[in-house]
Amino acid sequence: MATNTASEPSLAQKLRGLKGEVVKFGIVGLSGVVVNFAVFWVCLNGMGLASVRSNIVATVIAIATNYLGYRYWLYRDRDAASRKREITLFLVYSGIGMLIETGVLGFSVYVLDLRSHYEQIGAKVIGLAVATVFRFVSYRTWVFKAVPETVELPAQQSVGAAAGQELAAQAELMLATERIRLAKAE
Repeated sequence: MATNTASEPSLAQKLRGLKGEVVKFGIVGLSGVVVNFAVFWVCLNGMGLASVRSNIVATVIAIATNYLGYRYWLYRDRDAASRKREITLFLVYSGIGMLIETGVLGFSVYVLDLRSHYEQIGAKVIGLAVATVFRFVSYRTWVFKAVPETVELPAQQSVGAAAGQELAAQAELMLATERIRLAKAE
């Protein structure tokens, strides 16, 4: 019989698990950064787009490539029961991250008047760093939720637990029936 009441892992175990996750997040993120900066540079220099427009195009393309890395490599073992919800939340939090990144870039260009391409790249790096911290926390907390671990109970306990669960199910059924009966009486 399985239950979700597992003993809590120690702080050292949690940190070791988080370390591996941070490294993988960094690898996927670094590939996204390469895509982001390459597209930004092409849009800025090759196509002559303004810096904020170039940043939005580059970030949207990087978001798409990062989703594939996060879903199918880093968080492949996470709950994928509701892809529509997952993709929606991913896009929302990625969009907020893009606003953070673009806000820093826009502030540096339009308020601080840093207009050289290298100054814009510097502002983009700062904005991307802040947005990356936000995205890491958001993705691991709300988008790619962990599947609860189950622990097997010893055979003696599982018989008692099964009886208790069956009793609880019967009680819930009785309560539901009673609620229906009372609703019809009103």
